[in-house]
Amino acid sequence: MEIKTVDARGLSCPQPIVETKKVLDKLNAGKVEVLVDTVTSRENVLRFGRNAGWQGSFEESDGFFKVILEK
Repeated sequence: MEIKTVDARGLSCPQPIVETKKVLDKLNAGKVEVLVDTVTSRENVLRFGRNAGWQGSFEESDGFFKVILEK
C-alpha cells in the first residue's frame, strides 16, 4: 500500500485541512500521513478525516504530530 504524506507543519488552519482534502479527494482508499505542529491542527485534521469516512489516529514525535488516516 502506498503511503501519501502531507507536510502541513507551519501552516495555520484551515490550510492543513485544505492540503489534506486535496490528497483525500484523489483516493478511494489507502493511507495518508499528515504532519502538523499544533494540537489544534491535529484535532481539526482528525475530525475532517473521520467525517470524510477515514479511520484516524496520531503519533507524536520530536515536537510535531503525524495524523494517520486510513481507509
